[in-house]
Amino acid sequence: MSDSESLPKFFDLQVNGFFGADFNDASLSESQLAAAVTRLQQDNVSGILATVITDSNEAMLARVRRIVELRKLLPAAAAMIPGLHIEGPFISPVTGYIGAHPAAHARQCEQGFMEELLAAGEGLIRLVTIAPEQDPGGKLTRWLVDQNVVVAAGHCDPSVEQLATTIDQGLSMFTHLGNGCPQLMHRHDNIIQRVLSMSDRLVVCMIADGFHVPLVALQNYIRCIPPENLVFTTDCIAAAGLGAGVYTLAGQQIRVEAGMPPTSADGSHFVGSSAQMPDMYRRLRDELGISQKQLEYSMFELPRRATGCA
Repeated sequence: MSDSESLPKFFDLQVNGFFGADFNDASLSESQLAAAVTRLQQDNVSGILATVITDSNEAMLARVRRIVELRKLLPAAAAMIPGLHIEGPFISPVTGYIGAHPAAHARQCEQGFMEELLAAGEGLIRLVTIAPEQDPGGKLTRWLVDQNVVVAAGHCDPSVEQLATTIDQGLSMFTHLGNGCPQLMHRHDNIIQRVLSMSDRLVVCMIADGFHVPLVALQNYIRCIPPENLVFTTDCIAAAGLGAGVYTLAGQQIRVEAGMPPTSADGSHFVGSSAQMPDMYRRLRDELGISQKQLEYSMFELPRRATGCA
């Protein structure tokens, strides 16, 4: 960011890690988190939801507890992280839809484990991403909403009926549209089309790094989504702010090449991003012509309000 450039404030509701700190590492250190917070502040990021992804019950609980513990030690981290985003484990295990999550731990919704997560989060869990097809009748969705937790769909392939039922039970968001799905799907009957058809009832989040959704497709999606329901997020990992190298996410080795998004060690698929909010802001403004007013709404106001952090 140049000294002469004035950027708006940002709020990112999906941050798996940043500047060397992996939020999915139960041994995350105080110094690592402090460095990440300082770097986020330099990017004009005023708040994030630290995101914990699918794993064993024990691993997810340990990661949540570690973030909660570190927030108590670091006032700046408490200010930067007003809440947590739990992405999984109640997502689709099907190849493509599972994305970079470990399929062995993806499963149908269980209220008991969610109660353990909420207890470990000590009131900080703001957003939970599930697959509606893993929540028959939307029962867990309804229970979470009753606990004042926002529920998003993601890494999923529900039918129109399943998605509508879960919306009726309180589902209000969709996590990174256009990602968390296979490269090859039915050309018409697919999760992207279903979500777009219901985007008047959902806050739709997208990764706007230019890789996860090519800009031409991103622009088309934006035209279909009501502007009042549009959010941009980074879904970034520990590589953000550091550049090329080898990093980790929840024990997975992640490779980042210069100018490219993070990929799995074998290069077969993306694993989060290394995007930063100022870069996304400039790309959306300069290459897609989105107004500053809309960007401030979609990158600060709405993500805070939609997750109860305003």
